[in-house]
Amino acid sequence: MELPIWDPIKHLPNALIVNVGDMMEIVSNGVYKSIEYRAVVNSNKKRLSLATFNIFNLDSKLGPAHSLIGPHNPAKFRSVRVEIFLQEYFARKLDGKSFIDCMKLEMKDDES
Repeated sequence: MELPIWDPIKHLPNALIVNVGDMMEIVSNGVYKSIEYRAVVNSNKKRLSLATFNIFNLDSKLGPAHSLIGPHNPAKFRSVRVEIFLQEYFARKLDGKSFIDCMKLEMKDDES
């Protein structure tokens, strides 16, 4: 397995950085990209990290928002019930971001 290369993020002073997860990437049809977050300890500067998690109703459907898909912007991800998504997500092997890849739909050559 090839190890990822981590790039430091250049940010504005006093800025708030928001990292979104796989569910938001799916709902936004790929407009917002989920990331693999890694923090590096810095003994010279203070930093505050706060993790919050929001999950949709388990019976609701997870997929690209209808307002973001159409004839010129097809869905890039399949739709599934949130409960199924979470079951598949937590059953996967720890192998990078492979789970979001299994949610992607096959794109035709003229759609890519």
